[in-house]
Amino acid sequence: MFFGKPKVKKENDRVPPNQNVTTKWPVLHVGNVPYYPDLTDWDLKVYGMVEKPTTFTYDELLTLPRATTQNDIHCVTGWSKLDNVWEGVAVKDIVKDVGIHPSAKYVLLHAEEGWTTNLPLEDFLKESSLLAHTHNGESLSPEHGYPLRAVVPHLYFWKSAKWLRGIEFLPLETPGFWEKNGYHMYGDPWKEERFSWD
Repeated sequence: MFFGKPKVKKENDRVPPNQNVTTKWPVLHVGNVPYYPDLTDWDLKVYGMVEKPTTFTYDELLTLPRATTQNDIHCVTGWSKLDNVWEGVAVKDIVKDVGIHPSAKYVLLHAEEGWTTNLPLEDFLKESSLLAHTHNGESLSPEHGYPLRAVVPHLYFWKSAKWLRGIEFLPLETPGFWEKNGYHMYGDPWKEERFSWD
């Protein structure tokens, strides 16, 4: 399945205000980079306001339908990288059997070492949202989120949590790590929603 390919646009129509296009992929994070010599102990939990909390092993994730999408990504620090091709599992295929409760309105993504970021449910469930294990034909590097990262391309890229380990469905908005430390609760790059005072 392939979805999310951008329409042909001029580059300046694809780059939000005050962003600079790069062909490199800068590495930005705080803390340690997790390394996984063996994925047998790795899992992804889907829980919270769902009827059927589910835990996926890495091998189980790989049995789900594979999705490929192409998009641009925009970092809150001011760089944009165009025409990224991702492979992984569409969010809709991860959540289709868990029974999201009607009162669930938000998602909190949990990553290694306690990192979190929040998203409105409707943004997480967009057709363009993906849980990716491959970027431009190669497995993600540890620095870029191996073995699995979220890809939510219409928001600043900190919302696309690296080293994903949990998806929690919530009734109310709960700020994640960066949001608690001054980043915007939503993070629309076209509106330059970088910080909570924007």
